Amino acid sequence: MNNYLKGKVALVTGGTKGIGKAIADKLSRAGAQIVVTARTEPNENPNGYYFIAADHAQSESAATIAKEILGKYGRIDIIVNNAGANLSKGGSFSTLTDEHWNNDLQLNLMSAVRINKALLPTMIEQKSGVVINISTYAAQQPIWDMTMTYSAAKAALNAYSKALANEVGSKGVRVNTVSPGLVKTPLMQEFIEGVAKSSDITVNEAFESMASKTWGEIPLGRMAEPEEIANLVGFLVSSEAQYITGINYVVDGGVSSVV
Repeated sequence: MNNYLKGKVALVTGGTKGIGKAIADKLSRAGAQIVVTARTEPNENPNGYYFIAADHAQSESAATIAKEILGKYGRIDIIVNNAGANLSKGGSFSTLTDEHWNNDLQLNLMSAVRINKALLPTMIEQKSGVVINISTYAAQQPIWDMTMTYSAAKAALNAYSKALANEVGSKGVRVNTVSPGLVKTPLMQEFIEGVAKSSDITVNEAFESMASKTWGEIPLGRMAEPEEIANLVGFLVSSEAQYITGINYVVDGGVSSVV
């Protein structure tokens, strides 16, 4: 399957670090032209990916991204909506404001909705394309004091992804969802530090608290590497997966209790 994506143009949102960077690297090695987005350009871009600065929580960003991609390449073959984060502080329902809810919904749901709306017409015109929406296993197993708003937003993304797959499948476009569990990324470290600060505990105590609820129950006994998520995405966008659409793949080392 060397160069199996040669000639393809792939957008990876949030593609400069963590899972997004691993996905961009995977698709690049397969021969795709890579476009990555993030709020700020990284200091180093050794692979020379085409970079577009974008804040995906802002509604105007999608149109700007689509215009730039189509102006430069004239096509789009793969969309990986990876941009997302748990933006809310830890706590109960009573501590979460409308702003907390709106922030997580904008970044974790509406960013993907807007990107897809802007670029899907080109895929439909081409009669080909693949969309991968990156969700989280926490959408199925939310942690009430850590991920309430984030989990709700990603659960909505899961439902949207299934509906979208049903709509555009007959038009030559496949849509799938990938839901990672705990992954060794800089964002995960930032999240753990945020939990520690909001709960007035140490970083180690925050990680141990999370591990007792999730990581400690992982049958494989470890967090995932970003490349392990990227490997699945690399398969799903390939012709080897051309009959797969509308599926949510949970990649969590077996921790989920949902069958």
